[in-house]
Amino acid sequence: MSQVADYVLQRLTEWGVQRVYGYPGDGINGLLGAFDRAEGKPEFIQTRHEEMAAFMACAHAKFTGEVGCCVATSGPGAVHLLNGLYDAKLDHQPVVAVVGQQKRLSLGTHYQQEVDLERLFADVSEFCQMVVHPGQARHVIDRAFKTALTTRGVATIIIPNDIQEEDAQPSPPKKHGSVFSSVGWSRPRVLPDPDELRKAADILNEGNKVAMLVGQGAARASAEVVEVAELLGAGVAKALLGREVLPDDLPFVTGPIGLLGSKPSDDMIRGCDTLLMIGSSFPYSEWLPDEGQARGVEIDIDGRMIGIRYPMEAHLVGDSQETLKALIPLLRRKEDRSWREKIEKNVVEWNDLCERWAAQHFDDTINPQAVASELSRRLPDDAILTADSGSGTNWWARNIKLREGMRASLSGTLATMGPGTPYAIAARFAYPDRPVIAFVGDGAFQMNGMNEMITVKRYLDRLAGSPPFVFCVFNNQDLNQVTWEQRAMAGDPKYPGSQTVPDIPYAAYAQLIGLKGIVCDDPKGIGAAWDEALASDVPVVLEFKVDAEIAPIPPHIMAEQGKKAAKAALHDPERAGITAKGVRQKVTQYAEHLPGRGKS
Repeated sequence: MSQVADYVLQRLTEWGVQRVYGYPGDGINGLLGAFDRAEGKPEFIQTRHEEMAAFMACAHAKFTGEVGCCVATSGPGAVHLLNGLYDAKLDHQPVVAVVGQQKRLSLGTHYQQEVDLERLFADVSEFCQMVVHPGQARHVIDRAFKTALTTRGVATIIIPNDIQEEDAQPSPPKKHGSVFSSVGWSRPRVLPDPDELRKAADILNEGNKVAMLVGQGAARASAEVVEVAELLGAGVAKALLGREVLPDDLPFVTGPIGLLGSKPSDDMIRGCDTLLMIGSSFPYSEWLPDEGQARGVEIDIDGRMIGIRYPMEAHLVGDSQETLKALIPLLRRKEDRSWREKIEKNVVEWNDLCERWAAQHFDDTINPQAVASELSRRLPDDAILTADSGSGTNWWARNIKLREGMRASLSGTLATMGPGTPYAIAARFAYPDRPVIAFVGDGAFQMNGMNEMITVKRYLDRLAGSPPFVFCVFNNQDLNQVTWEQRAMAGDPKYPGSQTVPDIPYAAYAQLIGLKGIVCDDPKGIGAAWDEALASDVPVVLEFKVDAEIAPIPPHIMAEQGKKAAKAALHDPERAGITAKGVRQKVTQYAEHLPGRGKS
């Protein structure tokens, strides 16, 4: 007779799980034995750390739409999962975590590695339950998956190690207290109230300058978003989690919004009289219209999240695609296209400016904008792109232009350091026939990305080959995003004691462990370095030694931030460089209006 652990893996397989990311420990000994007996159904993928396992589970959910799954031992292993699980929770991704626990006999005795896991996982989980009887395993697993899918959140299953090794009871005893659950779930069709739809259509039809903002909730509604934008003569800005909703080569797509955003997105928002938000909880009010400036319509499947970022007049609680399909027949095409034409003109000018910014190198040091710009024009079809949190995220957001069919994601709401590398690994496991490229800062790569290169090495037979698999590392020896935030938000100069990170030979490290390493420190060699990396059939660590003094200039500089940045510059150890380079980039922005450029 099989054990409970064997049954757990069988049930995961019935729910469609093909691989489980995790790290071993004696709190899951029963499950590890079951993985061995399962012969890859599901497969155990050994990461270097449980946090990475949770990030990979989250990435799997983001890129496939399926439930991601991770496993960890009791005590410290369970604790390590939390950051990756919070990434899934805050970005609304279905993830199931299976966690070991000490024997039931030991609970409450202050035993070694005894942690109150139900309390620990209570906040991160939409469902958290400990299995205390073999016959309970079936319905706990089933409810975990149903809950993760329905709430687009995290569900946690806790299994004491003595329960793991007991005889399985696939069918619980037919007696009072038993329940009999099933594998299966279907996506509901969620539509808003018809009267609210008509109200929304009236608002949008009456607007003269409509701005659209889309997030990941619009991912399955790309065609409908385009049709609405065409009818309303609107531009479309994209929250970072909504990067892949529309390709960037559509002339009315204004790109990212916010501190990392584009000037055409900012100009559109500041000038609009009507705002249509679709599937986004973008929270930064300073980058949204002033209250009272614009009438608002919002579409969100979660009624708890609608109308909480900007005062809306119409609140459409429903699936984005279904709601837009119902809304489109009620919309009238706007004949005056001057608003749209202005938006498209601004997009062209912004793209030209980004290219001119990227072309500026100082003191023969690589401008990080150029790293992204040179990749953008070389992106392979169907590429999957990931990004970590840091200054490199600015260039990932602004300078890389996605085409139809490309995928892209990062840690949106948690904005944690560390997921860029494990996201890419999970994407490669899920789509071995697609190019995968990660943008990672040297701080994040030192934090955990270098360790996960060992995971790439371990599964090289699966992860190598064509198409390319590239980890692009921005080496500036600075925790650069926080450094700039210190200057602009706190008015403090860079503090080397916290901000400087060691200069590590990342490419050489890759070569040391059997991967391909490429290092580039010459602005003239950026394109060739990308060509070499994208031609490799071995996973590549592509290290660019980049300038830490290129400011991620926001679309407009707010007065308070400008004052603080100026104050910080007075005593900053890099004041000469950041001042000179910042001035040069701002001059470039306004150069088109100077004599000799043929524009007024």
